[in-house]
Amino acid sequence: MSETDKLHVDIGLLKKYDKAGPRYTSYPTAPYFHEGIKAKDYVEHLITDNERIAKRDLSLYFHIPFCDTLCYFCGCNMMVTRNQDKINKYLEYLEKEIVLLKQYLDPGRKVIQMHWGGGTPTHLSPDQIKTLGDIIHKYFDFQPEAEVSVEIDPRELTRDHMAALSEAGFNRCSMGIQDFDPLVQETVNRIQPEDITFNAIEWARALGFNSINLDLMYGLPHQRLETYEDTIEKVLKMNPDRLAVFNYAHLPSMIKHQQLIKDEWLPTPDQKLALLKLSIEKLTSSGYVYIGMDHFAKPDDELTIAMKNGTLYRNFQGYSTHAGINLLAFGITSISMLSDMYMQNHKTLNSYYEALDNGQLPVMRGVTLNDDDQLRREVITDLMCNFRLKKDRYESEYNIVFDNYFAEALENLKAFEKDSLISLGRDTLAVTEAGRLLIRNIAMNFDYYLMKKQGDKPRFSRTV
Repeated sequence: MSETDKLHVDIGLLKKYDKAGPRYTSYPTAPYFHEGIKAKDYVEHLITDNERIAKRDLSLYFHIPFCDTLCYFCGCNMMVTRNQDKINKYLEYLEKEIVLLKQYLDPGRKVIQMHWGGGTPTHLSPDQIKTLGDIIHKYFDFQPEAEVSVEIDPRELTRDHMAALSEAGFNRCSMGIQDFDPLVQETVNRIQPEDITFNAIEWARALGFNSINLDLMYGLPHQRLETYEDTIEKVLKMNPDRLAVFNYAHLPSMIKHQQLIKDEWLPTPDQKLALLKLSIEKLTSSGYVYIGMDHFAKPDDELTIAMKNGTLYRNFQGYSTHAGINLLAFGITSISMLSDMYMQNHKTLNSYYEALDNGQLPVMRGVTLNDDDQLRREVITDLMCNFRLKKDRYESEYNIVFDNYFAEALENLKAFEKDSLISLGRDTLAVTEAGRLLIRNIAMNFDYYLMKKQGDKPRFSRTV
């Protein structure tokens, strides 16, 4: 990619549209889940989906909540522990959950995708990784080409960890970096010299991992353009297949440990936007394709190809090339997705264990999608993933007149068209290159729950 392929960022437009909004890993979004959804509803919908989509492949997610230390910026559902008995007990209950769910699952359905997240999955010992891997493969059959990915913390990683992951079938990994600047690392309690990260990448490649993603974060305390550009230069030398550049959401009133980060240490809004501009322009001028939201990939990566082919998809695991499959999630706080239902597990270990001890799937809350939800989910997914939609597709599938059904959204989008962020045609809605940076803002116009005037609105992160 040459300098002319660089994605140029208009700071003025980012400022104009910077507001709080959903990330749309689901629609309806998680704040609209409710406790009226019970384990029996999950079972009924799971059986229905078995019949509805026959033996379609599955995606699995396992939430490993444990970490060795607390990163002050973290907004994940995690807990710090070094108690091996506590971790072993959790693995035992993951197997209980698998056994309980598996009885309702068509035995012909195979796994095409699996992800371990957290927390820190590699806080498990190599033996614990092998144990959980054996448990999963005991109950599930995997397609030979399955994408099997894991989140890794290089700080406590050994080659034995990577070997155990490889033995368990993992072929992709994602590693958090955030920032290599020592002052930033010290302030957020994540000391991670670049040689540690480099070693982890070398181990992964030597063991046959065929895709490596690295995570960066902008908006952290004490970040400056000069030092952050140095971090990006170091990351580019590591030559990852994919990159994610996340916006630090500072929510100390909701996430108590973020109170350890003082407001005056944070970049100003203008400085934060400059960090985002630097990230996007530096990565796209260095050969990476902007996929959408926070993600970048090499031109020959599956995500890039899927985006160009119009087959990209999005779920709780982020961007994916596998659309229309059920996502079955295990462990505390994890969220499963069926054709027309989302279910979230209990958030505490005690309530999770109690449900399983009583022979119940550990469902805490969820939501059933009505016809309008399913229509809007498809529209939002189309925009978030493929940056365009064809009205006639929705008119034929849902028996609507698109312009009438979404009249309010289309009226609101005229301002986006005026700013050259979208192009509204008679039969199409296409997002421009500049509009891709504000895709959440564009998609929000089709969100029924955001348009409702009554009631308190949930809190979301900023869109840029």
